[in-house]
Amino acid sequence: MKAVWNDVVLAESDKTITFEGKEYFPKKSLNKEYFHKSAKTSWSPHKGNAVFYDLEVEDKKLEGGAWYYPDPRRKVDKIKKYVTFDPEVTVMESEPEEEES
Repeated sequence: MKAVWNDVVLAESDKTITFEGKEYFPKKSLNKEYFHKSAKTSWSPHKGNAVFYDLEVEDKKLEGGAWYYPDPRRKVDKIKKYVTFDPEVTVMESEPEEEES
């Protein structure tokens, strides 16, 4: 899977998790140059505290465009160290790599 915004791949991994209809990417799969810590946070009684990233590609910014749960509730612990995206970010299947002949 890959996450794309403004024609830039923000994250790509074959180890994503689908949870509550959203795709979560391992933090290590992020192209970190496009992610900047945001002051925004939120709280969910189901998942816990969310920490946000602002996304920046060239001169475009999507505030709070990605988030993760650094210490999720025990029932949803599988999303720890995984990041998900705002609906403005397109999440799609990655194209299979062609083998060289």
